[in-house]
Amino acid sequence: MAKLTKEDFISSLKEMNLLEIKELVDAMKEEFGVDPSAVAVAAPAAGAAAAEEGPSVVTVSIADAGAGKVGVIKVVKEITGLGLKEAKDIVDANGVVKENIPVAEAEEIKAKLEEVGATVEVK
Repeated sequence: MAKLTKEDFISSLKEMNLLEIKELVDAMKEEFGVDPSAVAVAAPAAGAAAAEEGPSVVTVSIADAGAGKVGVIKVVKEITGLGLKEAKDIVDANGVVKENIPVAEAEEIKAKLEEVGATVEVK
């Protein structure tokens, strides 16, 4: 296996979103016993580069609830803190889940919703 250079590793980090970087840090901690706070220096640098490239706040909305609509409603309820009826109304209308939130938070919400089968738009 070819050795990965420092430059290749850094360019790969630049292509990752914050959720992927967090997963990488967790995997490094598990594999090598590395403290994430020592590696966390790379995450803000990558996040700063991403912030310069795109908007700093975004809106997350549901494009399609998919087959697991009940699961999507539960996740929307958890994310928003709304009641069951209000969460169902958002899902039924393919509405906005959260708006004007940081990109990192939007990626986490998107991952949660996609995990239960929803199609999500981040604008």
